[in-house]
Amino acid sequence: MKSNSLAQLKKELQTLPPALLVDTLLRLGKFKKENKELLHYLLFEQLDEDNYIKNIKEEVSLDFKAINYSNAYYAKKSIRKILRSINKYIKYSGKPQTSIELLLHFIQEFQGIPIAIESSLALSNLYDAQIKKIKKEIDKLHEDLQYDYQKLLTASHFSSTK
Repeated sequence: MKSNSLAQLKKELQTLPPALLVDTLLRLGKFKKENKELLHYLLFEQLDEDNYIKNIKEEVSLDFKAINYSNAYYAKKSIRKILRSINKYIKYSGKPQTSIELLLHFIQEFQGIPIAIESSLALSNLYDAQIKKIKKEIDKLHEDLQYDYQKLLTASHFSSTK
């Protein structure tokens, strides 16, 4: 089945009566967990981005504390799982500042793990990829914000090398 373009879908959604639009969105929310989470973000979290970021940071910190570091393999899997959930939340927001804030928090938590990042190629590559991603997002911002976030990134990055 071929789907229509977003422009065509938008025109059709604009013609729907409000009750039918609500039913359509609820059906979409029931179809997939990610759709439901995105609807939750759009309805409840979008207007208070700072609180959204704060809640995710708390969740990430708890997830890092729950990791079993006795086995490096399971630790890597858990860290990747945390990163997948962060990327999902970033995708919901779509804002570069949210992305930077969450990824900076991730690398700060990541630096605190009891496993030497340099000893594992996978962890080292994961860390480097997040630094590159943060730099790419910083480039999308206004110059003043770029400077502030660049300072934060530099401080976070150099704290890991000490």
